[in-house]
Amino acid sequence: MLISSFGQKGSSGLSHYVLPQFTGGDILMKNGQKVKAWLNYNSLSEQMIFDENGKKLAITENQLKLIDTIYINNRKFCRTDNTFLELLFQSESNLYAEFKCRLEAPSNTSGYGGDSQTGTSTSFSSIEDRGIQYQLSLPDGYKAKPYTIYWLKRNGKMTSFKNINQLMKLFSDKKQLFKSYKKNHELDYNNQESIIKLIKYLEAN
Repeated sequence: MLISSFGQKGSSGLSHYVLPQFTGGDILMKNGQKVKAWLNYNSLSEQMIFDENGKKLAITENQLKLIDTIYINNRKFCRTDNTFLELLFQSESNLYAEFKCRLEAPSNTSGYGGDSQTGTSTSFSSIEDRGIQYQLSLPDGYKAKPYTIYWLKRNGKMTSFKNINQLMKLFSDKKQLFKSYKKNHELDYNNQESIIKLIKYLEAN
């Protein structure tokens, strides 16, 4: 079962988690019940993890079916299928963030004293002990490379976009406005506030 009271706070410095530490939050169930827990989102396994007396556990698929929304530090995570998207902006168009993570494999020392990269990235399934994903650190030598995929719900349809040009296609009816804004403002896909300001502008004009 999900824990119903706060336990021990987790440690900080979690490179493959969305939050820097496990934080107290509220799990809103579909029946209206609220459950308190220490929570964090693992962008590597793409699962919401809770801390039960120092033990890191993933919310199971059966538990997910009972959950509506999770609130952590004024941030809202909406359940979508078997994962969670963070609601960043809500208006005529809703903007969501899907948090993901790649692993950079460790380097091996080559025969001539240099380093040979075993691979630029790898899926977590390639690591022998999958249970390590719920620990506070990655296996030795591995580096987390977090990234975000945005989702826009517009006219009742959810569509993902991975760059500014893909976002422009979702506002094809406001193409000239989009181009004008892009010409006068610096747009950064990796800056959530930059994306939100653009969408607010397009909706207001």
